This record gives sequence, structure tokens and C-alpha cells, in this order.
Amino acid sequence: MSEQLFDFDTPIDRSNTGSEKWNKYKGRDIIPLWVADMDFRSPPALLKALHERVEHGIFGYTYPEQELIDTVQAALVRDYDWTIDPEWLVWLPGLVCGLNVLCRAIGEPGDDVATFIPVYPPFMSAPILTDRTVSKAELKLQDGSWVPDFAALEQAITPRTRLLLLCNPHNPVGRAWNREELLQFAEFAQRYDLVIGSDDIHSELILDEGVRHIPIASLAPEIADRTITLLAPSKTYNIPGLGCSFAVVSNPVLRTRFKKAMGRLVPHLNLFAYTAAESVYRDGEPWRSALLAYLRVNRDLVEREIAAMPGLSITHAEATYLAWIDVRATGIEKPGQFFEQAGVGLSDGVDFGAPGFVRLNFGCPRSLLVEALQRMRRALVG
Repeated sequence: MSEQLFDFDTPIDRSNTGSEKWNKYKGRDIIPLWVADMDFRSPPALLKALHERVEHGIFGYTYPEQELIDTVQAALVRDYDWTIDPEWLVWLPGLVCGLNVLCRAIGEPGDDVATFIPVYPPFMSAPILTDRTVSKAELKLQDGSWVPDFAALEQAITPRTRLLLLCNPHNPVGRAWNREELLQFAEFAQRYDLVIGSDDIHSELILDEGVRHIPIASLAPEIADRTITLLAPSKTYNIPGLGCSFAVVSNPVLRTRFKKAMGRLVPHLNLFAYTAAESVYRDGEPWRSALLAYLRVNRDLVEREIAAMPGLSITHAEATYLAWIDVRATGIEKPGQFFEQAGVGLSDGVDFGAPGFVRLNFGCPRSLLVEALQRMRRALVG
């Protein structure tokens, strides 16, 4: 279905809505392209489902009903050929919460968590917040594409490493790890007896035609046995403010440890989160297909324009709505600050463990994106 059946072009005023993305630069002429929050209205089917729930008028404690569980199971089969049992699901009020629970569940205080950088900042903060240490290995740029450097990862492993955090698709570099790479991750985890924590929140945002997301746990039962997968509809359908995520844990021992780590610290989801999840997994596919078509054009625009700017280079984003831009050749010491002064708010690579880079969110109306790119070009050429 064409994206023309849904309106992604009309800018929507998000002022006075408590928007974290837009309020960061409130009162300043800065286009916010930083946090992973799109500027599109969510699917009409979702809005209808929420309205119906509001009309009911009672907002008590809720739990996931069987229809939601059945819908999620069906979506995982449809999208990834991944069959799961209902008892494998553990519901969470957010994926960052899930990362922290995951680190708390595996190993003991003082143990180590390994991950590749650059990476989504909570991958580096969650171990610290749960009294673990974090070992970082750098992804390497090979033939214009970011790939895992397993030699570097091996050097990062310590005798107390218990957990390997995987980001798939990888934020911020936009790689959708292929089957061979995932099998290498799995072999590495087996060799060092590591639990794999896989953040698959961008799994439904594969932009390249012919590429399909592969959850690492779907590859084989023995891989699933050491894997905890985190998923959510929040990025795909632009509903992060509704707080709905879940873990898929087939190993009953790991699932018990994960639930114990949640304890009474993790609140139940609110009823709108459950309503939203059921709606988008059941009825959101036409909107998602249209979104992907729109994002592909935005991505191609960004990659073309950035590659033509002096001193900037960019790698291809197979997935997500995030572009990873190398600013190092410009000699600009604080690129995030530099582009803010030019009227474009980007995420600075320092937060991802990669100084000299910036991340750009192209999940916005194209007119806004064009203006932002023009501002960036003017700032660089003087």
C-alpha cells in the first residue's frame, strides 16, 4: 500500500504537548533530529482502538489478555518465522527498563557485560546502574559497512563476563545483522558461556528491500536457550510514550531469574499500552509498509546530501530511521554543538562511545528534513 494513503508530509505542531524531543530547544530556532521519536501521527487503527478504550471510561489495573498474546505470537511468525510459546513472554513498561532488568538478572554484582560500540547509550549505563562493569569492543568499518570485530570482542572479554548485549538492528549504525554474523555471535556466546541479551526494538524497521530481520533466538533452540530478546512496538508505530515492551525468554531458568530481577521495582503496564500493542500488531501492517516507503526516500535523501557535504561521510542504514554521520574529517571538536548553532539538533556521538560522529533522525516530514540538511550544508561551507 502506498504511503500516499497516509499523510507523512504534513508537519504536526508538537509544542505544548510535553514533547521531550521538541521541548529541548523550546524558544530556539533549532530543528530537533536527535532522540529516536518520529514526528508522524500513529496509525489510524491505533487511534481508533485507544478512543474506544477511553469511551469505556474505566482505567483499572490490567493484564495482557489472550487476544493480545495470540496477536503477538502471530506477528512473530508472520514477520520472522519465529514460533514462541505464550509463557515465554514477559511484559515490560519500556525497553530501557528491560535492559536494566537484564543486566541485574545475569551474573552477580561485579560481573562484566560486553557489548559493541558505538551503541545506544543505555547499553553502557545499564551495567553500571546494576553494579556490573562494561567491556566495550569497537565495530569496524569494512568496505563501507560496519561489521562486528570478533577479535576486538575477544580481547574485551574478562573472566567475569557473563552477558553479551547485542543490538539488532544496531543503533546507531543501522546494520541489520545477517545470518552469518548472528551465528558468529551465537558461537562466541557458546564458547565463553555467555547469555545473549538482544535488543530488537528496531526489528520492524528494515529499510532495504530483500533484507529480513532475524531474531538471534530464532536460529536454533540451543541459541534461544541462552538468549533473552527484548522487543517493542514503540519505535515502529511511534508510541514510545505509551510504554509497552516485552521480553521473549524460552529458557525457564533465565525467565525465572529475569522475573525475580524485576521484583516489585518494575510496574505493570497501563491499559493503553496493552491496547496499543494489540492494535498495531493486528492492524498496523498497511501503515508500517507505507512508513517504510517514506523512510526509504528520506534515508536516500540524507545519504546523498550528507555524502556531498565537505568533510562529512555516512554509511548506509539498512534499518532504523537513524543516520550515522562521520564528522571527524572536518576537525570540528564538538559536532553536536556545532550543528545546534547552525539550527539542527543532532545526537552527539560521544554519548554512543564515538566522539566525532553525530546521529540524525530522519523520521520526520520531508520538508523539515530538507530544511535541516540545507542548514547543515550552509554551516559547513560558510
